[in-house]
Amino acid sequence: MLVRYVVGILIALAVGSPTHGDHPRRLEYAPAPVDNPLKGLVPYQADVRDRFPHSLEFNYLPYSALVTGYDEFDWKPLESMLDDIASRGHQAIFRIYLEYPGRKSGIPQFLRDDGLKATNWLLPDNQPPAEVETPDYEDKHLRRSLKAFIAALGKRYDGDPRVGFITAGLLGVWGEWHTHPRGDLFASKAVQLEVMNAYDAAFNVTPVLLRYPAGAKDPHKAKNAGRAFGYHDDSFAWATLHTGKKGAEWFYMTVLQAAGPDATATWKRRPIGGEIRPEAWGKVFDEHPGVRDIQNFRECVEATHVTWLMDSGMFGAKQNAERLKRAEEQVGKMGYEFHAPAVTIGEVKDGTVEVKLEVVNRGVAPFYYDWRAEWGLLASGTAVKTWPTSGKLTGLLPGDKPRLWSGALDVSGLKAGTYIMAVRVPNPLEGGKPLRFANAEQVGTDGWLALGDVRFP
Repeated sequence: MLVRYVVGILIALAVGSPTHGDHPRRLEYAPAPVDNPLKGLVPYQADVRDRFPHSLEFNYLPYSALVTGYDEFDWKPLESMLDDIASRGHQAIFRIYLEYPGRKSGIPQFLRDDGLKATNWLLPDNQPPAEVETPDYEDKHLRRSLKAFIAALGKRYDGDPRVGFITAGLLGVWGEWHTHPRGDLFASKAVQLEVMNAYDAAFNVTPVLLRYPAGAKDPHKAKNAGRAFGYHDDSFAWATLHTGKKGAEWFYMTVLQAAGPDATATWKRRPIGGEIRPEAWGKVFDEHPGVRDIQNFRECVEATHVTWLMDSGMFGAKQNAERLKRAEEQVGKMGYEFHAPAVTIGEVKDGTVEVKLEVVNRGVAPFYYDWRAEWGLLASGTAVKTWPTSGKLTGLLPGDKPRLWSGALDVSGLKAGTYIMAVRVPNPLEGGKPLRFANAEQVGTDGWLALGDVRFP
């Protein structure tokens, strides 16, 4: 009861004097939390909540751990991973691999028994050099298995609230869609298309991200520009910005621009993620990183419109206060940031009150899930009644004019008194972090944004 009382006082102080009728009340901007859902820095699966604020966790799984036959699957390893991450109120990003340098092969035994060949080779760029086993991606049995697996994965997990994003994986070292420098071992465009088509058919809600943008003229990658996939830049802030230098043709923005306008506009419809290059972990947030090849983090964020990034450096050990401060400032600029600049709350008439709320996106990217907001009337910090809103967050781009959320709310039957009109965007994951607005009036832990008071006679 004491907590509710204190929250109620805080809301009242945040709201201040209300404005009713046709006159909007201005709401105050304040930076949104760094650990808003589905954005920001991402650690590997672990409880590292004391290191840096976050709402996502990442991990790999070998194909062989999930696929036991052509149409036979063991979902227990993935279920265990998702449940563990969800237990901390976080959502998961995952990738399934067939080949991973230095790790046990991800090729299932039943495919070997059916004649799948593989090539063992040494990856010189790995530190230290590591052995890789690359399957023959043209093998008809492997291709059949991949298509069946993706279909089953989508049927079971598309729209699962425990899952934030999926990186397509499956092909290439680390599932990164290349076998550099052994390009001769990588999957043909025909196989790439089969995998993309399977993902496209299997996932309609959960975003799937590819490693490399590719246009129609790409000599090695099947065209994916304009398709329903996002991208992940796994050498972020190291090989991200276009430089025009020889040897930098593979940098993310260079490849993105070469893929054409459909690719460069992908961020407006599909998420961009990735991983900060290991050599830049942590250092990228310093005023003077001390490594010449590290690119300016803010410039990379603005160029790519990135929403999430893995960075083990910020989670591997506790960081100094200056690095933490700069990281929170920079990471807060990633992805979406929704601000409500004004609200109009009408007088109660015939058991109805009208509310109109303006919403803008001050971030660098939209929100990619259709999470539905709700209106609420609060008393002592607790919602006594809620209503669904017709307002949407999806498709609201940075720089767009304010989007208007409005509603005529039936408040008949409520006891006389003064209530706080509020709005929030719940996370469909049970116990997940609520989406919070970039407003000073955002108070409490339930995600409610206090808008103004409503009096009942």
